[in-house]
Amino acid sequence: MELTFLGTSAGVPTRTRNVTAITLTPLENKPDLWLFDCGEGTQQQMLHTQINPGKLTRIFITHLHGDHIFGLPGLLCSRSMAGSQVPLTVYGPAGIRQFIEMSLALSGSWTSYPLEIIEIDGGVVLDDADVRVTAYPLTHPVECYGYRIEQHDKPGTLDAARLIAAGVTPGPLFQRLKQGETLELEDGRVICGADFLGETRKGKTLAIFGDTAPTPAGMALASDADVMVHETTLEAAMAEKANGRGHSTTVQAAELARAAGVKRMIATHLSSRYDAVACQALLEECRAVFPASELARDFLTVTV
Repeated sequence: MELTFLGTSAGVPTRTRNVTAITLTPLENKPDLWLFDCGEGTQQQMLHTQINPGKLTRIFITHLHGDHIFGLPGLLCSRSMAGSQVPLTVYGPAGIRQFIEMSLALSGSWTSYPLEIIEIDGGVVLDDADVRVTAYPLTHPVECYGYRIEQHDKPGTLDAARLIAAGVTPGPLFQRLKQGETLELEDGRVICGADFLGETRKGKTLAIFGDTAPTPAGMALASDADVMVHETTLEAAMAEKANGRGHSTTVQAAELARAAGVKRMIATHLSSRYDAVACQALLEECRAVFPASELARDFLTVTV
């Protein structure tokens, strides 16, 4: 998986940070491109990258606060104006359909590509042959979710040399054996594909949190994740203010990362009150609790 942060500021943009948006390439061997949240100016941020909005296949919205959705109508329309025909599915809390349809209707706009809008209420929202996405309700003044993205485990590498030595001719049979099938050869021998496979390759797990105060759901969402992306809106000394508005502090996010056994934490959604120097101080607060903490910045790309 590959993540690119297009916006890392909370509430309003700053001179150096736009509001929330993250792209994800969930599989290295497929062209799918996903977007998590779409704050105002997201498509402008994309112009500074190699990201093509026309290749987006899924958009996941965590909640309906403006700094997470105000860029969505413009992005949807721009895809049409660019001639994209790639189908797009938008997932989000109740109200996301009304927001999109009303924005398009009142502005006399439309989409030239198939657009599906799915309103979620938690649980598994996508599960195909490659990946599962589960939404977890969080603690925020409006309905808000975090998304756990899990690649399915993959079969181990097929030992082609052993198969050839056993008299199996390379070709279509190899693909079936790689799937673990048991086949009868022309000479009557029975070959079990599982006997010629290496160790199963465990899929990666990514947890992307929406805005939230500390919540019990965070443990299930983040458990053993390879990467956890979590808001750290305010510094530790401002916990009461942060939690009262449905947000987390640096230390609270880091404590969750430690308790959930994640491998890496990336802190984002930083209050606009913090400049570059102050943001580094936020990072140090995180690292004092969870050393494998990193600080998101606009246009940062992370491989999971």
